[in-house]
Amino acid sequence: MPDTLSFETYFFDLDGTIFLGDVLLPGVRETLCYLRSQEKKVRFLSNTTIRTRKECRDRLRRLGLAAYEEEIVTAGSMSAVYFGERPERVRVLVAGEQALVRELAAEGVDTTENPSEATHVLVGMDREFNYGKLHRAMKAVQGGARLIAANPDPNCPVDGDLIPDTWSMVKAIEAASLGTVEEIIGKPSAYYAAKVLDWSGTDGDRCLMVGDRLDTDILFGAGHGMRTALVLTGVSTLTDLDRFPVRPDYIWATMDEMLPRSQRAGTVM
Repeated sequence: MPDTLSFETYFFDLDGTIFLGDVLLPGVRETLCYLRSQEKKVRFLSNTTIRTRKECRDRLRRLGLAAYEEEIVTAGSMSAVYFGERPERVRVLVAGEQALVRELAAEGVDTTENPSEATHVLVGMDREFNYGKLHRAMKAVQGGARLIAANPDPNCPVDGDLIPDTWSMVKAIEAASLGTVEEIIGKPSAYYAAKVLDWSGTDGDRCLMVGDRLDTDILFGAGHGMRTALVLTGVSTLTDLDRFPVRPDYIWATMDEMLPRSQRAGTVM
């Protein structure tokens, strides 16, 4: 197995991997600083739809980390790229929060709140999801709009809790409309993988994917030629490994376990 510091590019999930809520997770600062000092490529790959790339950058900086917008990919920004590449004219009804709408607008993608005008329904996490939003999405899908999920996350880790994420809203819309999701944009999709590998300029076997979820982060990396590391600071646990078909290459209690012992937090020289 390759040494953990032998890779060219390091992909990191955000929620549950870099931070929980407004708390920076143990070992993160030391790990990222060391990788940058070694001139490694660092990229942040999130399935969030409730923050834009710029908002993710600003959040990382508030936590004291170096971060640049071009290093960050979210399920929201990737959804905008996806729709911007469609050869046909699209009008997207968004079942999600304003960050998702802003990412689409930045890519020049037309949106609508009128179900009869929608060619697609894009679903993201929505902390104010309600009956009216469900009804609009249902009508659009029943009228022929294609149902697209920004990500497949059923829940999202926050400090001391889990909250419903995109897939919870997707299943409600599927049930109401009798429709089916036709495309998933975020991790672990092949579309997301092809884009981030292209943008990073790195082959999969030169990348390490670090995340807290077996079903998105680890499946994403393993399914697209990358090595993977599960960090036990978020959703997935050691017990979950027994029920999951893909095993990560590395398992860490905290992120700085990838570093030489002399570089880890709290080490006394």
